[in-house]
Amino acid sequence: MIELILGKYNYWIYISLMMIGFYAMIAKENLIKKIIGLNIFQTAVFLFYISMAKVEGGTAPILWGKAVIYDNPLPHTLMLTGIVVSVSTTAVALALVIRIYKAYGTIEEDKLLEMGDK
Repeated sequence: MIELILGKYNYWIYISLMMIGFYAMIAKENLIKKIIGLNIFQTAVFLFYISMAKVEGGTAPILWGKAVIYDNPLPHTLMLTGIVVSVSTTAVALALVIRIYKAYGTIEEDKLLEMGDK
């Protein structure tokens, strides 16, 4: 049983990173901290999908006579697209936070909600 748990340490790392990012998005009031939490969560997802592509005993997907088993290149390709989307999302979120700060003078969520109620 212990070998099963310790043998999957990479999954424990991904789950831990996901929960840290999720906690930051839910529990933090500062909008910048929420964006950092989102980035941590996205990074955990990227690491998870890339590790799923690794095949035990597999080689790079290059055709040559000695290789029999290849690693799956599709998740790597999809995660490159995901990284581009992640960077774009972060840039838009930071631009919105700057506009919110200029308009309201704060980036704390609870203070912004109080201003919206008035």
